[in-house]
Amino acid sequence: MLLSVLPWIFSPFPSALAAQPSAPAPISASLRELEFGQLNFLHTTDTHGWLAGHLQEPSYSADWGDYVSFATRMREKVEAQGQDLLVVDTGDRVEGNGLYDSSAPKGVYLSEILRHQHIDVITSGNHELYKQNTSEAEFLTTVPNFRGKYLASNIDITHPETNELVPLAPRFKKFTTKQQGIRIVAFGFLFDFTGNYNNTVVQPVEKTIKEDWFQEAIRDKDVDLFLVAGHVPAHSPEYRAIFEEIRGIRWDTPIQFFGGHQHIRDYAKYDSKAFALASGRFMETIGFMSIDGLSTSDRPSTTSGPVFKRRYIDNNLYSFYHHTGLDEESFPTEKGRNVSQLITESRSALRLDRVHGCAPRTLWMSRVPYPHKDSVFTWLQTQVLPDSLKDESRGEVPSVAILNTGAIRFDIFQGQFTQDTIWTISPFTNSFRYVKDVPYEKVQLIMEVLNKQTKILDTFESGSSLPPLPRPENLARMEDFIVEEEEESLDTPIYDMAALHQAPISTNRQDNKIVPGYTTKDDAGTDGDDTLHSPISFYQVPNCIQALLSANTSGVPETVDLIYIEFIQPHLALAAKFAGLDVDFFQDSDVYMSSTTMTDLLLAWVKKHWKCE
Repeated sequence: MLLSVLPWIFSPFPSALAAQPSAPAPISASLRELEFGQLNFLHTTDTHGWLAGHLQEPSYSADWGDYVSFATRMREKVEAQGQDLLVVDTGDRVEGNGLYDSSAPKGVYLSEILRHQHIDVITSGNHELYKQNTSEAEFLTTVPNFRGKYLASNIDITHPETNELVPLAPRFKKFTTKQQGIRIVAFGFLFDFTGNYNNTVVQPVEKTIKEDWFQEAIRDKDVDLFLVAGHVPAHSPEYRAIFEEIRGIRWDTPIQFFGGHQHIRDYAKYDSKAFALASGRFMETIGFMSIDGLSTSDRPSTTSGPVFKRRYIDNNLYSFYHHTGLDEESFPTEKGRNVSQLITESRSALRLDRVHGCAPRTLWMSRVPYPHKDSVFTWLQTQVLPDSLKDESRGEVPSVAILNTGAIRFDIFQGQFTQDTIWTISPFTNSFRYVKDVPYEKVQLIMEVLNKQTKILDTFESGSSLPPLPRPENLARMEDFIVEEEEESLDTPIYDMAALHQAPISTNRQDNKIVPGYTTKDDAGTDGDDTLHSPISFYQVPNCIQALLSANTSGVPETVDLIYIEFIQPHLALAAKFAGLDVDFFQDSDVYMSSTTMTDLLLAWVKKHWKCE
């Protein structure tokens, strides 16, 4: 039976310490209670290496060690009430933070830290599959670390030793919960991803659910709940297909989905007994779900049907202390403290606090409209790219550089710019390429296709291997607020969309004022966030930006070198066809500034221009 709770209370804790020495102390705030049930879940997704927490944002300053303690204390709490707790992670644990990206080989510290959390169901994301070494590390390290917990319903990998195509992990599993005896069949899916390296195979979801093993699993009559974990958006055709396939056989068995990929807080209702939860990004959110009124093998449901409740928990110690009913002394576990210490030691070994410069002001991705002076993309367009993209072999030939906004992953905060900062804003190893003698007017047509004619590209991208140009959260529910061909929409803030109020927080709470932050609207309403926040404006940014470089002529040049980041080459090839440019970007392009990546470029610019006083 769900616990009776007040709508919210004010956190009573007078002080709290963040686990990482350089992290800010969390800020007290008004909190909504969790509503526990027979079966309870904690969920993370799209953590992208942020296991140290947010070192410049009080709202998300807890680290993975704190989360280890939180999961342990929550399990103790619910089991004392005769209830169960399961912990779920749905992928994209790699790429996006110095704790993962700055080690050689990448991820050696991260995998050791990650494995100390007790996770009951874990899946792969798309980022685990982009490169051969990343997917092999997943297969050889992460899967064994979570043996019996890791599921891969639609992913195969070429075995590094036998060269045989094998499942990345088991397709599904059936288990019974410890306290309530709830019989669960669990799956682990990835969305219909086609940008993986050729040592892995991602089978489309709609094909996978027709296979014999899946059909047999959903026909099991001794099941109280289907658990579908995956790196799949909560609102997606893939999850809709799985839901309909299960419902075609089991019309009333409850189904709990856990999703991810879009970097948003989201909750989807499929029917009265089937819901999906997505829990944000970058260790900002710990998702909480509870289900009450489930039937079990020896106990029929005592209610008219199961009751599902969700909550998005801000990742800080104030939230953790309150929801466990503990404090600074009683909350930490020995394992949690040890994991926090391991993170500190790992960051020290990687020199992630090494200062390379000091940002004179904060640069936002979405909190200001582009091309505002405080937009990170304006900064790139007007300063970094013109100052830095210069290949001596091309002399003073005029050039235009095109960069997709998805290449930048996070805001830049005023103050110290560290080794960790460079990886949080630019974790990818993309180099630059160029095509000679492209008519300038064709470049502008290409930009128009990339930024305005997205539906045309989407049509041709379906079934192809083209990854998205903008950041994942920019793609979430875009149809709800983007007005096609209306340029003014870029300058209009969006206030009421689910999880689009996800810009980072660096401002301290003032007396009697609510801290800006997540104000999520989802299929269950507006009360999902555990912390009461004031909303943050979100502005749409273009898919790509361009910068005119090395032009010593008056006006615009007739032809230019078209420089671009390697990641968008397939998009340029397609856009060029619509622009009437007869260029084969795969055959006619050359390397620009050999051995220089976007990350190298940004770091060199910061060292030169952002001196610390």
